[in-house]
Amino acid sequence: MGYMLYSFSLSLLILATVAYFTRQRWLHRLPIPEPLYTRLPTSFRDDIEAGLSSSAFDLNANVEAGDSRQGLDDAGKKEVKAIMKRRGVNFDEARRIFMQERFKKNGIGPDGRPRDPKFFSFS
Repeated sequence: MGYMLYSFSLSLLILATVAYFTRQRWLHRLPIPEPLYTRLPTSFRDDIEAGLSSSAFDLNANVEAGDSRQGLDDAGKKEVKAIMKRRGVNFDEARRIFMQERFKKNGIGPDGRPRDPKFFSFS
């Protein structure tokens, strides 16, 4: 039994060594997923460089004014960047989709009015 364990270990070691030295030939064929973690921007300048600004949502005024805040909301940035990547849309469209999803989760219609059947408005 000891010889079988020794033989298996030696064979595994040889196979791993061969795979390591020949990795340039076969590594590009493996489906390697994208990293699970990507660093989010931490200031308004970083947000602009990451593509999280547009003419309709301009962050340049914040940078020019020397705004010392952390930038946009981290959870929102992460979700908007995911929508941009997943659907292949620009920042403005991703922001619109994000807000519509957020409204829908909170029971608000696309027109901005609550969907509560008991809602009563004086207009």
